[in-house]
Amino acid sequence: METLEERLKQQARHIGFDLIGIAPATEADGFDRLREWLARGYAGTMDYLLRHAEARRHPSSILPEVHSIIMVAMNYRPEEAPTQSSPSSGSAMGRISCYARGRDYHDVLRTRLHTLLDWLRQEHPACKGRAVVDTAPLLERDFARRAGLGWVGKNTMLLNKGLGSYFFIGALLTDLELTCDPPHASAHCGTCTSCLDACPTQAFVAPGTLDARRCISYLTIEQRGEVSLDLRSGLGDWLFGCDVCQDVCPWNRKAPGSTEPELQGCMQLDASELLSLSEEEFRRRFRGTALMRTKRSGLLRNAALVLGNIGDASALPSLRRALGDPEPSIHEAADWAIRQILARI
Repeated sequence: METLEERLKQQARHIGFDLIGIAPATEADGFDRLREWLARGYAGTMDYLLRHAEARRHPSSILPEVHSIIMVAMNYRPEEAPTQSSPSSGSAMGRISCYARGRDYHDVLRTRLHTLLDWLRQEHPACKGRAVVDTAPLLERDFARRAGLGWVGKNTMLLNKGLGSYFFIGALLTDLELTCDPPHASAHCGTCTSCLDACPTQAFVAPGTLDARRCISYLTIEQRGEVSLDLRSGLGDWLFGCDVCQDVCPWNRKAPGSTEPELQGCMQLDASELLSLSEEEFRRRFRGTALMRTKRSGLLRNAALVLGNIGDASALPSLRRALGDPEPSIHEAADWAIRQILARI
């Protein structure tokens, strides 16, 4: 007769998860490392990480009765392998990180985790549970490694031999005492430093340590206001997020593409066209996607910086119109981009 854990894993795969493992709900392995990282200021303006740091020590801060954590992963790698492009190509198209190309992954994973929790409650009606998709104070990678899903690579991403790193992680906390899987005890990066060497803004201060203040994903999504002048050229043609340290990882070369339609979408956006979006148009166009995270001010600021990096003179009319935008960061970025383009003519 199949165990509850075996049936649970079958159900998770049926729902659409590519990986599933079970970890014990004990103190997070990397909590002390997190505190050190925060103390060094590497979180930048992400003050919420500092405010809720102590809550990340133990998953009981999320579910007091928790005994087990069911960790799942969902592949989002595009069927077409990601490729690096050059901002000097003369195109006004800016790139979108793979993870943001479809429906907001928080909604996709949370819906399916709730479906899995409903199934678990059919098996054990009195059980308690909570679904988590990176918005609760849980060190997901710690518990994913502990559940056997993979190891943390030098680029700080969770890596799996079969899936590479293009996958989302979700967690289902429960008060059931489930049989746990063996943790992933080994790492398989070897002497490879491709991810560290390829970072355009040199955001890795050491293997496994990211200074978020220099990370393109942070700069294009979390950073409010102006982007530091010395980092702007490193953004290249990235409008939202960055995939460089994943693109170059050998474990992603043969990883399968995702067949999940909800996680597929456009890979590029016209940066010049974005500069004309009103607040209402921005919300209507990007509602339900991860791009809402950066808000109109952030996305249009990024569009101007991308155009400045690309250097295409055909973008000058759009940039000059953006000089009249009431948002200071957009106005400033447009002015910088115009000066960058004119300097090349």
